[in-house]
Amino acid sequence: MDPSNPRCAYRSPLSSRYASAEMQYNFSEMKKFSLWRTLWFYLAKAEKELGLPITEEQLSEMKAHLTDIDFELAAREEKKRRHDVMAHVHTFAACCPAAAPIIHLGATSCYVGDNTDLIVLRDGLDILLPKLARCIHRMAGFAEEHKSLPTLGFTHLQPAQLTTVGKRACLWISDLLMDVRNLQNCRGNLRFRGVKGTTGTQASFLALFDGDHSKVEELDKKITEMAGFSR
Repeated sequence: MDPSNPRCAYRSPLSSRYASAEMQYNFSEMKKFSLWRTLWFYLAKAEKELGLPITEEQLSEMKAHLTDIDFELAAREEKKRRHDVMAHVHTFAACCPAAAPIIHLGATSCYVGDNTDLIVLRDGLDILLPKLARCIHRMAGFAEEHKSLPTLGFTHLQPAQLTTVGKRACLWISDLLMDVRNLQNCRGNLRFRGVKGTTGTQASFLALFDGDHSKVEELDKKITEMAGFSR
């Protein structure tokens, strides 16, 4: 076995054969961990706006290092700490020393893990829907072009009565339109997790804001909006 040969390791055909470059990036480690850093930036920015002692210098430092991820350092940190999120907290802190004390402040692992998954799902649907619309548009042209071309219909895999190629294409379009509705419904029903904490108590944020429930609710709302969600 040659570990340097990518063909000696498992590769999913969903990625290597069928996925577009943009969809592969959407589910990549680079996007995942840069989203973690972006979510930490959103958290710190919102906490500052609500009165916590966070400086503009710290925010600027975080913003400048959202994508320059040292994956080798992260691997060493995870081996030492046995925790993926804490490994990346320390990796981020290594290039943001001034911001190190406020990275992940009050949050739990699910803040970055679950919210990143939701953003990736939303962005994946945003990649699929325009492609599906283009497919329907092109198939509609095909159906119009071949609306009078006769062909045999089938039932139980057996030749049946005559139909047209255009009619058959319209049936395929009908299926694709149902797929569009299902994907739009899924996209519209995605709800951001926000800053709920692992069990939903938000106790750590209540402690940071001295028991002020209104500030915790505003924190949740601010970060949800920063991430591009309405709820």
